[in-house]
Amino acid sequence: MIVRLSKTLLVALVGLLLLLVGANNIIDYQTNFEFVQHVMAIDTLSPSTSLAWRAVTSPALHHAVYALIIAVEILSGAACVAGSARLWQVRDASADCFNAAKGVAVAGLTCGFALFLFGFLTIAAEWFQMWQSKEWNAQAPAFRFLAAIGLVLLFLNQRDDDLE
Repeated sequence: MIVRLSKTLLVALVGLLLLLVGANNIIDYQTNFEFVQHVMAIDTLSPSTSLAWRAVTSPALHHAVYALIIAVEILSGAACVAGSARLWQVRDASADCFNAAKGVAVAGLTCGFALFLFGFLTIAAEWFQMWQSKEWNAQAPAFRFLAAIGLVLLFLNQRDDDLE
């Protein structure tokens, strides 16, 4: 039972983290919006970079991308919380029932994992060369989120046996 309860709790905690991040981005919109603007504009890198052609300077696109990031954070967080609630409901059920109930939690964790892997490490860090910026580099925080979500995703997907 402790493994099932641990999985349920960890999924809920990731959900709360993602919901908090999304809420913070709404409440304090401008702070991280500036991050999105600078990363997409590639305006803090050396002027001699040969990748400056990738810059996106449209404020409308900056707002759209930031809105997408916030939406994915909230969607992922809500799915994790809902998935955790579902796991709680079937915590005493058969192994087949508990394993079958993991779907929403897996979807929420995968969505959050994809946001930080693709959105932050692939698009921001590599396409927009965020890793080169001394001021607007969020690789370390993105990796922390990626690692936490990934570890919970791996743990959750371990098959559960029937309770004794």
